[in-house]
Amino acid sequence: MTQQVFARIAGTGSYLPEKVVTNDDLSKIIDTSDEWIAARTGIRERHVAAEGETTGDLAFHAAVRALEAAGVQASELDLIVLGTTTPDLVFPSTACLVQHRLGAHGCPAFDVNAACSGFVYALTVADKFIRSGAAKTALVIGSETLTRMVDWTDRTTAVLFGDGAGAVVLKADADTGILSTHMHADGSKKELLWNPVGVSVGFKEHEPNAGVRINMSGNDVFKHAVKALDSVVEETLEANGLDRHDIDWLIPHQANLRIIEATAKRLDMPMERVVVTVDKHGNTSSGSVPLALDEAVRSGKVQRGQLLLLEAFGGGFTWGSALIRY
Repeated sequence: MTQQVFARIAGTGSYLPEKVVTNDDLSKIIDTSDEWIAARTGIRERHVAAEGETTGDLAFHAAVRALEAAGVQASELDLIVLGTTTPDLVFPSTACLVQHRLGAHGCPAFDVNAACSGFVYALTVADKFIRSGAAKTALVIGSETLTRMVDWTDRTTAVLFGDGAGAVVLKADADTGILSTHMHADGSKKELLWNPVGVSVGFKEHEPNAGVRINMSGNDVFKHAVKALDSVVEETLEANGLDRHDIDWLIPHQANLRIIEATAKRLDMPMERVVVTVDKHGNTSSGSVPLALDEAVRSGKVQRGQLLLLEAFGGGFTWGSALIRY
């Protein structure tokens, strides 16, 4: 009988750009205030990449820290999967660029674009590789420079987003690790949260909003996100024969504090058991879940043996979850 294999998180890492932009800073350039932003989103500040600092730069630094935490050399990697919606180039993939900088030559490396669900999607792909025996050691990264496509004159979106990266190293393990992952998408809702520009589409169809800019219908996104995350949480618990009270930590996508609180309420989980970084990071898209995970691990909140529920929702729409015995 073949022994079951799990993908265990051997190490975590993260990286944030040095520059911090507070709500008060934003109030000087658009009609808003710290009180207005914090009351509606829970965000107080966000990090912004410096000129010339790329998604790949952030990903590289997060990856180095994750490898160090795991005690793994880059040459040992069998796979690199990077979730991002703000790649350095159209091609090659940012994962390939990071692979080269790490010196992990030869292993497969590719990007996954699922917007804010990118890290959960990438984690799922790496988990399948390890479960199948195609890889024993994998690097999974979520990295974004979302502020590069923020319209700083649009207060409905400019206040929300930040830049950052997080990473995990997965190793094959016979005893513990990722128990299950669940992914979904609904492309019919694309125009509620999207960037209407691409290589094939071009700019002309969407004037006067041409340019790489985030367009979002906030109230609609909120409603769909709460419903979708509630559904995927129930799906995850049912798939593993667990009760919601079995979860030690909820580590959600850091988009909006109200969405996080709504998900926690449905789980009957006190906020003391929810990892929240949105106040300091804003919405870093695919970087948010691994950033929050790394902070929780390094602060000592998350301990070995605990049960973690990761979940995310993003443009596409995409959404997903991962249940992990850390």
